[in-house]
Amino acid sequence: MNLYVKKAIDKWVDHTVFYHLQPILSWWIIPTVLIIGPYRFFFYSSDQNEPPHIHIERDYHKAKFWLQPVRLLNSGGFKRKELNRIQELIGENQALFLEEWDEYFS
Repeated sequence: MNLYVKKAIDKWVDHTVFYHLQPILSWWIIPTVLIIGPYRFFFYSSDQNEPPHIHIERDYHKAKFWLQPVRLLNSGGFKRKELNRIQELIGENQALFLEEWDEYFS
């Protein structure tokens, strides 16, 4: 992510945003794109054959959203109200997620 994008996001959000672009090694490479509050937004290195999407994790809950258009694929134990908030966050950061997707998988 370039500094311009980070500054633009920091300017418009009203909560702490942590940026983690360093891949985490485990069974797969799991690039974390963004952390907002309790939510970690990431994708798996094995996701390349699917349409652009983002995984979201909080505690033991995991959800998956398509990015174009933003829509829920798997709710992973989240309650509807929280899924609505997550969907808003994805909409607000959709361009960033698509940019990181394209950069990682191209």
